[in-house]
Order: sequence, then structure tokens, then C-alpha cells
Amino acid sequence: MNRAFNRKKDKTWMHTPEALSKHYIPYNAKFLGSTEVEQPKGTEVVRDAVRKLKFARHIKKSEGQKIPKVELQISIYGVKILEPKTKEVQHNCQLHRISFCADDKTDKRIFTFICKDSESNKHLCYVFDSEKCAEEITLTIGQAFDLAYRKFLESGGKDVETRKQIAGLQKRIQDLETENTELKNKVQDLENQLRITQVSTSPAGSVTPKSPSTDIFDMIPFSPISHQSSTPTHNGTQPPPVPTRSAEIKRDLFGAEPFDPFNCGAGDFPPDIQSKLDEMQEGFKMGLTLEGTVFCLDPLDSRC
Repeated sequence: MNRAFNRKKDKTWMHTPEALSKHYIPYNAKFLGSTEVEQPKGTEVVRDAVRKLKFARHIKKSEGQKIPKVELQISIYGVKILEPKTKEVQHNCQLHRISFCADDKTDKRIFTFICKDSESNKHLCYVFDSEKCAEEITLTIGQAFDLAYRKFLESGGKDVETRKQIAGLQKRIQDLETENTELKNKVQDLENQLRITQVSTSPAGSVTPKSPSTDIFDMIPFSPISHQSSTPTHNGTQPPPVPTRSAEIKRDLFGAEPFDPFNCGAGDFPPDIQSKLDEMQEGFKMGLTLEGTVFCLDPLDSRC
């Protein structure tokens, strides 16, 4: 994985793995907002986004609007942005979608990260004022990303091929069940034709009633008159109808439509667990870049 921690690579992590794996680390910050960017990484990309959002906040502040406060909850499951009082989740940024994170070397308050939006697939840059905790928050996101990637490799990442094989076997089982049903229907048709032939060639009055016989599958055959009317069994109950192809189960145990694991294109995957695993695998492979840079380059940037 391309994990470029730059100046942070010699730093020690801020928290224990248990704190980020079993719980979350909360931080209070002011949210300057988010804006779309063209690239998933790059110092110049986030610098332009910070300038843009700072300018917008400067205008709103002159109009009497305050910068909204938020609570950040960082764990191996992502970075949540909540309203501090109601705890309502405003944004939920999954770690495998975060590709770049940077803090200001001179201000010590401003930090930002780029995250790919789950619905639009656009890259959004989020900018915060964290009261001198920018570097710590950046490191915490980096640590959470590292732990999440390792956990993915230990569990979900190794399951990708296994799930494909399971789905392929399930499809094979369904095909065999369908083939078995079709063979039963053919045997039933042959037995019905044989019974009709025997009845038509027998002398009048020579036919003696017999108990229904079973076929090679140990099943009581249907009436020769019609496939719709079945012969009652000895206990008076009707045998269950043969399932038609339209009534077959079309989903596997993961809730997804079966597919051929040896011939899977991008269009073969519905939005199920498999496609999410593939997406996570791609996101983690892209890696998370942590950087320290300079955002405050003019008087307007001095205070938001």
C-alpha cells in the first residue's frame, strides 16, 4: 500500500490500538465547511480549498454568522462529524475513502482531509479549526487508517476470494437443482405417456384398479389426464407442485444475485457486500498521505 506519512513517519502514535478499535477518540473543532476538489491528493489541492473556505467564512463572519462547532469521533470505522449537543451525524467519512490529510505547520489550528463521497464519488475537502490540536488530529486519523487497513487484511480482505468461490458454488448448486427438476419433469412426461398407451390398448373392462406406483425417484406420478391435477397419495394429501424456473431462488446467502467467479466484470456486481469489499480494497491500496504544510499565507488567513 502506498502510505506516505512524510514528516509524520518518525512520530509515535497518539493513542492505543484498543482505544481506536473498541471505542473512538473525540475532538472538538470548528467546521469551516467542505468543497469539491479535482484530485484525491496534493498540498496545492488542499491549500486552494482552505483558502476558498476561509474566504467564504470571512464573508459570513462579517455578516454576523458564527463558525459552527462540531465533534469529531475518530475510530477504525471512520471519521464522524457530529453536532455537539444533539450528537446528530452530519458526515460519516469512511477511512478507506480518505486519501489525504494535512495540518498547518504555522497555525497549529487548521487541518483538512480529502474524502471521496460515497454517493457522488466526488472528492471533497473538509476543513476544520481545532484550537491547536491540528497535528494531533491528523496523526489520530493516520493511526486509525493504519489499524483499519490491518484489520481489513486480517478479516475482510482475505474473504474477498473466498466469497467469490462461495457465490460460484451456490450458483452451481442452483443450476444442478434446476437441471434435476427438468429431468424429473421429463421422466414424468414419459411415464404419463406410457400409462396412456397402456390404458388405450387394454380390452374394455379388463383394467383393474391398482395403487399408484412410484417412479425411479420414489415419487408418485401425476395423473395422465393433466399435469395440473396430481394423484393423491395414500394418506389423502396432494404431492407438492414442482417448482417452476420463475419460482427459483435468485439470491444467495449474502443477499446478492449469483454470479460466475471466473467471468465477473464490473457490471456483474450489485451493491452488496462483495462490491463493498472490493471498494475497500481499492481505497486502502491507494493509501493515506499525511502532510504538514503552510495554509496561512496572507492577512486574511490569520483569523477565520
